[in-house]
Amino acid sequence: MSYASPHFEPPRPRRRSLVVGLAVLVPGALLGWLVYEGVGGAADGGPSGSAATRAAAGATPPAVPSTAADVKEVGAPLRGKVVVIDPGHNLTNFRHTAEINRKVDIGTNRKECDTTGTSTNSGYAEAKFTLDVAHRLRTLLERQGATVKLTQDGDRPYGPCVDERARIGNGAHADAVVSIHADGAPAGDRGYHVILPGRVHKGIADTRKIVAPSAALGRLVAKDFGRATGTSPSNYIGDGTGLDTRTDLGGLNLSTVPKVFIECGNMRDSKDAALLTSGAWRQKAAQGISEGIVSFLRG
Repeated sequence: MSYASPHFEPPRPRRRSLVVGLAVLVPGALLGWLVYEGVGGAADGGPSGSAATRAAAGATPPAVPSTAADVKEVGAPLRGKVVVIDPGHNLTNFRHTAEINRKVDIGTNRKECDTTGTSTNSGYAEAKFTLDVAHRLRTLLERQGATVKLTQDGDRPYGPCVDERARIGNGAHADAVVSIHADGAPAGDRGYHVILPGRVHKGIADTRKIVAPSAALGRLVAKDFGRATGTSPSNYIGDGTGLDTRTDLGGLNLSTVPKVFIECGNMRDSKDAALLTSGAWRQKAAQGISEGIVSFLRG
């Protein structure tokens, strides 16, 4: 972050074939289960003896997922959770200077709708970085069963404005929101930091209910991001904690759900830039953010 085919009806199966198939399969499956219970049950640490013996003793076989949906449920710790990912800036913001320079109310004051973001010295744009990491992060979270929404997906001419970004998370009743950025600080400034919302109760902004949960989210994201990427917390913000609290960001001020920003590194430092421009490293960045979110949502 810087302020510089045609449809068709599938054929219906024949009832006779289905009945015959079931008649063949069910006895075989039952026989196989009985053999397993009689031979392998004790070896697995369960009650010994046949299934009939176990039933007489009041034991029940372990629950086994019976459908694809059941299997998915077992491996979906974030089922029912909503996560909003906010890829900072927009690649075409620079073509809409009048629109992004328009001031919007952020509670404490009025601020520009959005900015162009920064870039590496070789021209790799922050907005390109943030969208790439957002896509990787979305895939990881959806594999965990979460419902994921992006504030923008390269499908808008500019923005959205910071107030709209906040409204998207609020409207989704998100359990967590993470805004992805990369910094544009002087060369020599290195590392990542997570920005937390400060306590604001002014105008249309009221962060009092989200300060504590956002801080918990931020600490977990910072910890897991550093571990996954092998990078260190910022050497220029946060006094080595990798955490920074601010009250001047509309995306945080106007949020009514737990939300943090993460500055993944400094695009203007050559060493950080080498990481940020690496697809392999961006996957690690997404993994770290994902693990922090999962830890937060699982409590």
